[in-house]
Amino acid sequence: MVDGNIKDEIQDKLSLIADPHMGISIVEMGLVRDITVDEANKTAKVVLSPTNPGCMSIANVAMASKLEIEKLDSIDKAEIEVIDHMMADTINEMVNKEE
Repeated sequence: MVDGNIKDEIQDKLSLIADPHMGISIVEMGLVRDITVDEANKTAKVVLSPTNPGCMSIANVAMASKLEIEKLDSIDKAEIEVIDHMMADTINEMVNKEE
């Protein structure tokens, strides 16, 4: 069972990230499609969908999302999945690359 509080914490972190074109939170804009948490492994997965399938800002938004989520004490690793974008595979590979 996933603790809703962790999801809320993640959503709060994502609310800090503004769409660079609109200046509105990516949560308010509906870009965050799903948040799943594996508490045992302290991992989170967030699915983002840009408003435009060619929007190149989504790569920066995805990276910012990963960095914000990984600031949480309850999460060690965040995976960001961009969907509905013409370069989703490349963006996902770049953002989630292991260091």
